[in-house]
Amino acid sequence: MSNADKPNEPAAPEGAHPDPALVDPLPARAPRPAAARPAPRTRGGSLALALLLSLIALAASGYVGWRQWQQEQGRAADSAGVSNLQQRVGTLETTLATLGDQRSSLNQRLDDAAQVNRSLREELLGQGERTRQLEDAVAKLAEKSLSGHDAMLLDETESLLRMGAERYTLFHDAQGAAAAYALADQTLAAVNDGAFGGLRQSINAEREALAKSQPASQASALQQLTALRGELAMLPLKPIDAPEAAATQDVWSRIGHALAGVISVKRDNGAPLAVADARFARELAALDLAQAQAALLAYDSKAYLAALQRVDASLSSQFDGSAPSVRQARDTLRQLASQLPANAPVQLGAALAELRNLRAVHALSPAATSSVPAPAHAGSAATGGVRP
Repeated sequence: MSNADKPNEPAAPEGAHPDPALVDPLPARAPRPAAARPAPRTRGGSLALALLLSLIALAASGYVGWRQWQQEQGRAADSAGVSNLQQRVGTLETTLATLGDQRSSLNQRLDDAAQVNRSLREELLGQGERTRQLEDAVAKLAEKSLSGHDAMLLDETESLLRMGAERYTLFHDAQGAAAAYALADQTLAAVNDGAFGGLRQSINAEREALAKSQPASQASALQQLTALRGELAMLPLKPIDAPEAAATQDVWSRIGHALAGVISVKRDNGAPLAVADARFARELAALDLAQAQAALLAYDSKAYLAALQRVDASLSSQFDGSAPSVRQARDTLRQLASQLPANAPVQLGAALAELRNLRAVHALSPAATSSVPAPAHAGSAATGGVRP
């Protein structure tokens, strides 16, 4: 039989398995008659099956193609990522190489810095040692300068104490001596050595004694004496020095006045010369007042009282005792005589002796505690030995 005599059968797609119903296992077997099988139904089912298989194959092909496309895209992305990673790895390698070089440089610099630090530490230790030596030298110099400064202040204090004592002894000037003691106390307060702190109490005690020995109203007494010296020229003398015209004009007075140009008769009752000479009497009283002022300034109680008594005697014997001005002058003299300076002199020198003893002990104390005495203390001892 030829192909034209065969019925139209759907050609199976390539790669599809043949239907067993359509494949004749026995080609030598005689076919069935056409009326025995339903040909149209078989053809439609095969066609549908073929179409279904074609669609499935087409879908499978599309899916396979889509998957291949996705794989290609993934491979391209992976290739790009690998290239990027390779590039980044190269950059990292370059960076690591640079960091390695920098680390080597830093290590080298650290080694250099360590060497520099060691040298600086050695220099710093040397500087510290030299600084300590300089501090010791400066401390010694400061001690010497302070000791020299203290020695100078102690010398000045001693000079002031001696000056005040001599001024009081020679001139009885308690005010000047107290001023000298005050300056000595101020000078001693500037001394840095505390061993001389108790000496200030002795100085203040002697200064207070000098201040108490001064009369409280010395300036007022001097002013009153000066006023009395000015009033002497105005005080009236006794009536014996008055002109005879003031006497009663009786007969005998007129006879005496008539004979006055020829014979001069005067009565001598033992009165001093100052009664006859008013100027001489006033000058003597003024000199006594000046001597009282000088004795008051010198704090000489005996001379002051003697001068006031002489002035009072002159006023009593040579001036008119009944005149109010004379009585007031004598009252002033009695008041001034009651304001005498202190009779007992102030004993000075205890503070000066204490200062000298302290300086002697202070100069000997370093020699007992150390083998090498301080130069400043030796200078203080030498200064204390030589008196100004």
